[in-house]
Amino acid sequence: MPNQAMPNQAPGDTAPAANGTAATIPSPLPEPDGALVRKAQAGGIIVLATLAVIYSLAPGRDLLLPVVLAAVLNLLFEPLMRALNTTLRLPMPIAALIIIALVFALIVGIAYAVSLPSANWIDRVPEKLAMLKEKLAFLARPIAYAQELLRSIENMGAGAGKTGEPVAVAQGSALPGIILLGTAASVREFLTTMLVLYFMLATGDRLLRGVIEVLPTFRDKRRAVEIAGEIQSGIGSYLLTITAMNAAVGIVTALAMWACGLEDPLLWGACAFLLNFLPILGPLIGIALFFAAGLFALPWPFPALAPALLYTTIHLIEGQAVTPMLVARRFELNPVLIILSLLFWHAVWGMPGALLAVPLLAIIKIFCDKLDPLKSIGHLIGS
Repeated sequence: MPNQAMPNQAPGDTAPAANGTAATIPSPLPEPDGALVRKAQAGGIIVLATLAVIYSLAPGRDLLLPVVLAAVLNLLFEPLMRALNTTLRLPMPIAALIIIALVFALIVGIAYAVSLPSANWIDRVPEKLAMLKEKLAFLARPIAYAQELLRSIENMGAGAGKTGEPVAVAQGSALPGIILLGTAASVREFLTTMLVLYFMLATGDRLLRGVIEVLPTFRDKRRAVEIAGEIQSGIGSYLLTITAMNAAVGIVTALAMWACGLEDPLLWGACAFLLNFLPILGPLIGIALFFAAGLFALPWPFPALAPALLYTTIHLIEGQAVTPMLVARRFELNPVLIILSLLFWHAVWGMPGALLAVPLLAIIKIFCDKLDPLKSIGHLIGS
């Protein structure tokens, strides 16, 4: 007879086989844990929702970028808005209008300080090229050797196949049209951002109160209030401190460029102020910019190297001493994640995304620190 379990035998016990050997009765598969299944489903939903949000960021740039930028600027101008509304007793729409006017005046002032001197520098580039060639004459032999090597490599592959008949290419440049379209898009995004920012400032925390009111439980309401308060106070003070610090860097840089004899110190101070909003990459661009300016305008070698050396010294003092002293420890962010955030947001939203990378990363850290399941991610971001 075939092997069958006896009535009083449980799965996993042994039963005598026909040939006298013992056979093991297979155990049935365990029933899946309901809590484990629900956690797996919730994790899958979170992953899919995250991918959907990331996929929609680039196509939704025209709508999302002005809203996010206005929200971050709202955090920056909230102390000024509070002072105008509570101290001076101005109505919120009037106070918001004053802040928007100040933003426009600041942008026009920076554009005026940068545009005219930069145009003069661009006009003088052809006459400075000959002087630059003399200053870099010691590099002529290595450059000629590299060109000869590249030419030899091209000649090695010249006979690999027949070349077709030359094709006439219409001469013409699409650069002016590209610049015009880019400028029009930037102006449209700026005006949209200012419009959204005005209504955010004028309405105050009305939208936040509405979100808190629709939350189902008192625990959720309290947690939402804590997160919103942390973001408003922490990120607002952080942005205000960084802006003041960058302005100080711009002023000191302008004075340093004036001291070393570089023309148009206001131009270089404005460049240092703007580049310092872009972590890590901005100072690197600034070093290359000041090195090129010194080569064009000052004698070689030590006066020409002075602008880049002075700017590097200013940045090291600001980044290694002043910033850690002024910015609270809770806003220390992982440098690797800062670089990844810069690359990601720049790929999605261009230069405005790169400027928003650090504030958005800090906001994500605050969310993760306030939610128990995500505290490990918050610790990783701040490590």
